[in-house]
Order: sequence, then C-alpha cells, then structure tokens
Amino acid sequence: MGFKLQEIVPWGRNLEEYRKMFRLTDQELKLSILSCADGPASFNSELTEMGGSCVSIDPLYAFSALQIRNRIDETADEVYDQLCRNRDTYNWDDYQTPENLLQVRLSAMSEFLSDYESGKSDGRYQEGSLPDLSFLTEKFELVLCSHFLFTYSGHLSGTFHQEAIVQMLEKGRELRIFPVCSLDGSPSPRLPEVELFLQQQELEYRLELVDHEFQKGGNRMLRIFSN
Repeated sequence: MGFKLQEIVPWGRNLEEYRKMFRLTDQELKLSILSCADGPASFNSELTEMGGSCVSIDPLYAFSALQIRNRIDETADEVYDQLCRNRDTYNWDDYQTPENLLQVRLSAMSEFLSDYESGKSDGRYQEGSLPDLSFLTEKFELVLCSHFLFTYSGHLSGTFHQEAIVQMLEKGRELRIFPVCSLDGSPSPRLPEVELFLQQQELEYRLELVDHEFQKGGNRMLRIFSN
C-alpha cells in the first residue's frame, strides 16, 4: 500500500452532499457509477440501498473496518479543532456550526463502516490509487472524483492529473471532478494545465457552478466527456 493509516485523517461525505457537489439528478443516480478517491463516504452504501450501482476506489480499503474505525476515533478531535481554527475559510449555511458538521461526518462514516465488509465482498469497495485504474475490467456510465485532483495541487503534478483523467475516462462516458480549487481555497494552478491538455486531446469539457460551497470559492465542478 502507498501510505500508512496513521498518515490520513478520515473525512466522509454522504449521498446528499454528493448530489450537490456533482449536480446529480435522480436519473443519473440510476447510472452505473465509479467513484474514485471515495474514502469513508456513505455515498456507495446509501446509493446501493436505493437500488443504485456503484464501485468505490480508494487506497484506504486496504485496511479493515476496525482499523478504519479506530483511526476515525483517534482523529475526531483533530478534525473538530481544525474546523474551529479555520472556520472563517468555510461557508456555514448548510452546517451552521463545527459541532453539527462533525456529527454529519461521523454519521456518514458510521454508515460507511456498517456497509464496508459486505461491500468489499461484493466488489463495491476496491483498494486502488489514482492514476492507475488498470485493475478495473468493467466500464461505467459516470465517473466521480471528489476532493483529490486539484485539491492537492501542491502534491500532485500536472502529469499526475492528466494521467488520472485519461484513466478515469477510459472507464466511463463522463467524468466529474469537484472541486477545482486547492486545499486552501485558492484557484488550482493545475486547472489551466488540465484545460490545455483537454483541448489538445479534443475532449469536450465544461466548468459548472454547483449548489455546494462549504469551502469558500469551492463551488465549481469540471465535467469531461469521453470520445
């Protein structure tokens, strides 16, 4: 595996947040979906319960449910402290307070953990890391990538972004990436590089506003369509 569990701070989002981040309609939730860098999100669990079809990819899935649960417990206070220290960089319209947001996150991660072992057995949670998705043999109608590309612009090169996008487009007809700003909310320096790359590859793409803006300035999604 490419990292140690002690190096990450789990941060799970729920289906309603995915709806807003990616402007997902009820009809689109019926598509076959690949969700990359999914972490301990409850999106897969909730969507499966609704009768949807989703495969989630993340290096976190190398670990057991107990290991992930312990790490969540270890970092909950750290997450809360970070939210309080940096609260001015966030938009609190949806969550009101750091306490409320922490409970939303813990609830989503609890839902994920309750589904995790059965989901792994069903192949819905698969260990894997962008940019390499060669281990996946199936194709999907929609690919999602949340809070990874662009978010960690300072750690992931332009070449990494390009390779990850190519791999994800090989697995699905459409790719949606959210957000397109860096971790500190500043415009990602990778976005102009990626746009130039997409133009060179003659790939259709659009930058769209979404109804989710917790991180100030983080309310745009990149949609890319496979040839």
